[in-house]
Amino acid sequence: MRLSFTTKAVIALALFAGLLSLAKFDHCYNTNWSGVGVDVHECYSDLPALFDARGLVDHLWPYSSATNSVEYPPLTGIVMWATAIITPQGYNADKYYFLINIALLAALFIGTAILVSKINPNKWYLLPVLPAVIASLYINWDMWAVLSAVAAIYWFDRKRYELSASALAISIATKFFPVVLLIPIAIIFFHRREFRAGLRYLLQTTLLWIVINAPFALTTPTGWWRFFKLNGNRPADLGSLWQALSIYGANPSGLNFYWIALFLLGSVAAAGRLLRRVAPPSLAQIAFIFVALFTALNKVYSPQYVLWLAPLGVIALVDQRNRAAFWVWQGGEALYHFAIWEYLATSGGSKFSLPPNWYAAAILIRVGASLYFALRLLLAAPDLSTTEPEPQAEEFLQISAES
Repeated sequence: MRLSFTTKAVIALALFAGLLSLAKFDHCYNTNWSGVGVDVHECYSDLPALFDARGLVDHLWPYSSATNSVEYPPLTGIVMWATAIITPQGYNADKYYFLINIALLAALFIGTAILVSKINPNKWYLLPVLPAVIASLYINWDMWAVLSAVAAIYWFDRKRYELSASALAISIATKFFPVVLLIPIAIIFFHRREFRAGLRYLLQTTLLWIVINAPFALTTPTGWWRFFKLNGNRPADLGSLWQALSIYGANPSGLNFYWIALFLLGSVAAAGRLLRRVAPPSLAQIAFIFVALFTALNKVYSPQYVLWLAPLGVIALVDQRNRAAFWVWQGGEALYHFAIWEYLATSGGSKFSLPPNWYAAAILIRVGASLYFALRLLLAAPDLSTTEPEPQAEEFLQISAES
């Protein structure tokens, strides 16, 4: 099968982005991720860190321990374990493990870029050139969930609901954040009055997620449950709005209640606005809104979460009036990517470290920029109360009145 010129361009640009990202991690690769330079050079990666910390170097099953299992859903754990199995053992095992995983992540990024080009052929080129995306590409295994989430959006908007539901279930079983996409999906089904189709979609997604998770939950329940337990019990963590508030002296108790309540209130408000639109939106147009709410209000907002949001932001960028808001958001992401590592360098005694107050300010800028772009997308189309009559309708009414 011959590739089109556009597809070749997408592959070339995404591959170039992958190579640039590899260059960013060069210092840590050469020093085997040791010393204060990991933070100063902003090249930390969970790939080699968890290879050792979770016993993958010894080929341990990722969910065998109740206290040291991998802190991710099953499909990510399988990827971590399978790539460890094929990693050559020895002194440089960490480096080999890193290289094997980033090769796969680069391929997934290329696949995601191709899907983005099909959804938004006019703006796809933005994804591979975003600085924060390039900088974050090899921090974690997120691209495994991102590709399947974008595929779910692609198939949903083409009304291939069975494929979309399957892709979404796989994505949720990989990183869990795509579960948020069920909210805009439900809104769209409700707007179209396709209640049976919506119920079938939800049931298929849920059943496949259960099928994927059941073997892990039944055979190693405590290890499988560790992901949910850690996320339920974690305090205000890096990058979150709540960490910024704690740095400034505000420490609200009952954090789970606050962030979930705010997320639900924001989702209800967004749903109210979207349901007033004249025509139902596409999932590509509104997916970013809900994932941005989820990340901005959550107890942790890791730097690589930009990988969750960037494809959704690019496919939603169909209205030229939102270009400035898009770049405001990406500016906030780039600023935070610098701030997080220089702040963490404080613990290593680096003279280039960032003071906590400045780091907290960078968090608030990032969160605010993300929500600002989401708000611009939400307000992009007129609702029923502000829609002007069609010109033909106005002419008809005028003629009727005169007669």
